[in-house]
Amino acid sequence: MSARSSKRTTVIFAFVLVAVSIAFIWILSPFAGAILWAVLLAISFSSWHQALLARMPAWRNAAASATVLLIAILVVFPLTLLAGVLFQEISALVERFQSGELDLQRSISELRSSLPEWIANWLTRLELPGLPTLRDRLLSGLAQGWEFIARHAVSFGQVTVDFLLGVFVMLYLLFYLLRDGETLLAHARRAIPLPPEQQQALASAFMATVHGVLKGDLVVALVQGMLGGLIFWILGVGSPILWAALMAVLSLLPVLGAGLVWAPAAIYLLLAGSVWEAIVLVAFGVLVISTIDNILRPLLVGSDVKMPSYVVLVSTLGGIAIFGINGFVIGPLVAALFMATWDMYSKAPLRGRSESA
Repeated sequence: MSARSSKRTTVIFAFVLVAVSIAFIWILSPFAGAILWAVLLAISFSSWHQALLARMPAWRNAAASATVLLIAILVVFPLTLLAGVLFQEISALVERFQSGELDLQRSISELRSSLPEWIANWLTRLELPGLPTLRDRLLSGLAQGWEFIARHAVSFGQVTVDFLLGVFVMLYLLFYLLRDGETLLAHARRAIPLPPEQQQALASAFMATVHGVLKGDLVVALVQGMLGGLIFWILGVGSPILWAALMAVLSLLPVLGAGLVWAPAAIYLLLAGSVWEAIVLVAFGVLVISTIDNILRPLLVGSDVKMPSYVVLVSTLGGIAIFGINGFVIGPLVAALFMATWDMYSKAPLRGRSESA
């Protein structure tokens, strides 16, 4: 075969390879979230699987099945039940809004009328010329948001089948990733055209980020959300599970965190005259919710590499903006691989430099 014919064959094969790869990714795209979480859970619980496999080396299927069952009991089922309770609270809020029981404009007016005179006078003096218009627009935007939720409340129930199908695909794929993970990883390493040391560096950055996000960020966020929901329930704040979920999501953002929820809630309680409740909420938020990160993260993550908080913040926000809720994992993963790749590039001598030397 001539060199020209060989080059033509290589180009055709590369085109076919890219085309079928794109088609395969397109086919799998409806289950992208399920595939992502299957991979992440397989990595996070690989040590559990290896421990079981060491006790039953001849029973690979049984070890993988037991690990999947543990993951389902400890992670999947509790989060599914929590999502159901959260949906009930959202539905109840929607009904209150539709019936007129929940009126944002009226609530703000009642709160302002209950303020001490000196605070009301101070707010009146502080009010800028354009503030009423801004407030009206904000209230209008909130009202439109509630109307959107009300219109789509029925559609939330319609996605239940898709959600359960996604969970099934995730658990099904998780079984094979645990059982055949080493074989699949060996195939992936042979297909990646990089030296072994660079593959190891990228794999280490990827694994450290997965453990940091799932074992660190996600667990800490869930704990902070549960603690926040608990104190809201004790203090009698309405819809504690909804606020707990919101605090858990916001806890994924470095620097900002759950304080974006409990701090305004404390101010609201203070202005409403519930002084002791506000003091308790601030004390609990500062001493417990905000410090639990410093206690749990070293125990869960250990010495895993941690990216700068500003990189985590920007990559998390960007990931959520592009990929939705899965972006809080995808964003930091992409950032970690980006930093690892450029670190390898900066340390490796350029071919031009080596040749000129």
